[in-house]
Amino acid sequence: MDGRAVAPAAGTVLNALATGVGSAFAIDLETTATVDLTDDGEIDAEVVDQPDADTALVERCVERTLAEYADPAGLDESDVGARVQTESEVPMASGLKSSSAAANATVLATLDALAVSDAVDRIDACRIGVRAARDAGVTVTGAFDDASASMLGGVTVTDNAADELLARDVLDCHALVYTPPEQSFSADADVSACQRIAPVADLVEELALEGRYGEAMTVNGFAFCGALGFSTGPMIDALPDVAGVSLSGTGPSYVAVGDRTTLEDVERRWRERDGTTRLLRTRTDGTRTT
Repeated sequence: MDGRAVAPAAGTVLNALATGVGSAFAIDLETTATVDLTDDGEIDAEVVDQPDADTALVERCVERTLAEYADPAGLDESDVGARVQTESEVPMASGLKSSSAAANATVLATLDALAVSDAVDRIDACRIGVRAARDAGVTVTGAFDDASASMLGGVTVTDNAADELLARDVLDCHALVYTPPEQSFSADADVSACQRIAPVADLVEELALEGRYGEAMTVNGFAFCGALGFSTGPMIDALPDVAGVSLSGTGPSYVAVGDRTTLEDVERRWRERDGTTRLLRTRTDGTRTT
């Protein structure tokens, strides 16, 4: 019994660290998970080409999925184990939701291996990965905003404290991603500094719920660059031409959205900086079995 699933990465509209409400949108970078069920009760995971990578989140995703769905699938949870392999285009600790993509892909691949993926609501599957992320300590907020965007596709607005989906919409455009060489782990973010800009986050939430995602991103980006100590230089490079630009997550990546021609101009400016620049599309579809 084996399963395979692919999940997209995501960019930020509203960082949830300030108020617990967040917003994100899926982008065309993918993480793939393959799950082979065994009868030895052991769960082992590996990340392709990263032998030293921490696999606690992936293993916890399998554990939680089996705990909830092994019995409905006609299996004894205590006897079921798994061999898990993940492979990703998403750079780790870059603000592009690599953990959410890995969690979603792993949960859905496990459900696929159990032959119950079609019977499980995608939001319920998403919540399994979010809870596993909290268990593994890789997130401060639970990242339901990031995970829901990756699971469902499009753009989502969520209450991360309640794991509640407040809104979902289609965002179909090009996205430009700039990732500096350094890493930034969301669990290490200065939460108190972010909470001090809550009034600005409330404004970003209003803009997002009105469907003004580009404006919301840009306000979010300036606010959280200040709170988290990142340069606003890449944002200035992109303005005023793009529809929106923001620091993604807790950094260090920046994401801009707009039409391809405009983003190609910004891409030339961002390529003068150290790091990696990718011109992508947003994703209207989310995590899927393959």
